[in-house]
Amino acid sequence: MKRLTVFSIKSFAGPFVATFCISMVMLIMQFTWVYIDDLMGKGLSVGVIIELMFYVSAGLIPLALPLAILLSSIMTLGNLAENNELTALKSSGLSLFRILRPLTQTVILIAISTFFFANYVIPVANLKWHTIIFDIQETKVGMLLTPGSYSKEIDGYAIKVKSAKDNTFYSITIHDYTNPNILKTVKADSGTVYKGDNGKYLLFHLSNGIVHEELQAQAPVFTNQGQPFHTGDFRPSRTTQFKAATYKMELIGFDLNKSDEELFKNDYEMLNVFQINEAKDSLQRKQNKVLSDFGKTNVRNRPFSQSVSFEKLPRTVVGKPAVNAANEIQQLQAIPSKTIKLSSLTKAERIAAVNAAIISARSMAGVNEEQAQFLNAFRINYEQFQIEFHRKFALSGAIIVLFFVGAPLGAIVRKGGFGAPVVIAALLFMVYFVLFSVGENLASSGVLSPFWGMWLPTAVLIPIACILMIAAANDLGVFDKKLWRYILTFGTKR
Repeated sequence: MKRLTVFSIKSFAGPFVATFCISMVMLIMQFTWVYIDDLMGKGLSVGVIIELMFYVSAGLIPLALPLAILLSSIMTLGNLAENNELTALKSSGLSLFRILRPLTQTVILIAISTFFFANYVIPVANLKWHTIIFDIQETKVGMLLTPGSYSKEIDGYAIKVKSAKDNTFYSITIHDYTNPNILKTVKADSGTVYKGDNGKYLLFHLSNGIVHEELQAQAPVFTNQGQPFHTGDFRPSRTTQFKAATYKMELIGFDLNKSDEELFKNDYEMLNVFQINEAKDSLQRKQNKVLSDFGKTNVRNRPFSQSVSFEKLPRTVVGKPAVNAANEIQQLQAIPSKTIKLSSLTKAERIAAVNAAIISARSMAGVNEEQAQFLNAFRINYEQFQIEFHRKFALSGAIIVLFFVGAPLGAIVRKGGFGAPVVIAALLFMVYFVLFSVGENLASSGVLSPFWGMWLPTAVLIPIACILMIAAANDLGVFDKKLWRYILTFGTKR
């Protein structure tokens, strides 16, 4: 049995490592494609890119593992079945469940490790790469220039642009003071700006302009006869016109600055399950307090409640300035202590009362609508924490279920390698990913509870896994009538 265990794990390890690496490369490429606009043209150093990809890779492992488990399990059992090794093992009296026992134990160990990784490592990785992406997105050279005013953010330069569109600027004026002996002014009709590859230079691509250079006043020069050749106010200068030119400025102090990670650490993606539980309790307490305060405020602001509380007035105005207390006393004294019938009022008084009631109702409706929007945002935030809480557990469950989908499926199709298994795994993983996305969206919108939203793929795939395991264990096809008769009769053979 030790040989079977070693043989099974060796057969599984190769495809698993290969498919996991391929999945990670694909997911990193997808991430790069999503953030390509933020990464290009920023002059980021190689170290920043490597650091970003390192933390992103840690966060993508939960997505790569289910696909790797699914594909490697199909390939492993497909290879065994294709080479008749699975048939030989069954002929020796071993059931499919016994054959899969070493792999099952391995996958369960991977699932448990994945949970701890997702709970303790991925939140830190998410915090790191979200911080880096935020800093990269904020490092935009176009933000250095404000249309209509001179910008002196870059040492040694004063830059003015008339207008801007995206990364293109118009009516550009650049005063260059980097050389104290030369006063240089560059004017151009338009230009684009970007950082150099090493991030140390700001480059302007200018169109249709002139460069005017003027030296500082020169010392007087005299001829041999002692006559002045020129006085001290002489300033040599030259002007150059160009159709297109590139102007380079050295950037000092505009490298990628890392933000304080405290800004992001309380986000639900950066917390483990224990911290999420604490955050959920805190949010629930805040929501209850908001509802309680809102109800008390509504009651207190009603004229009837104010009139009833007139006897408790000394306590209600304690701590208020004397003027405010006197005003409040006058307002409360003006409220009648008895009910006034509308029919007892004059026409003008009825119109005034109705208008006041309409205004009060509209005001109250607006306040209630704002409160409802606030509570809805509160609910969405609370459910995001719940979704993240169940996501960490659902991931480990999905790994185990996908293994029991892929292993019997490989035994049924009897195909190994990267041909048919890749196609089958891609289709199944697409189903899993669609179910995962749908469940998350339904949970976020409040249609499903966070629990069912995150466990939806697992709940759908468990019956499929059971059907495939029964079919593979009894050497039946998926569409074989005997299989469905066996399932419908609860295993009673007829």
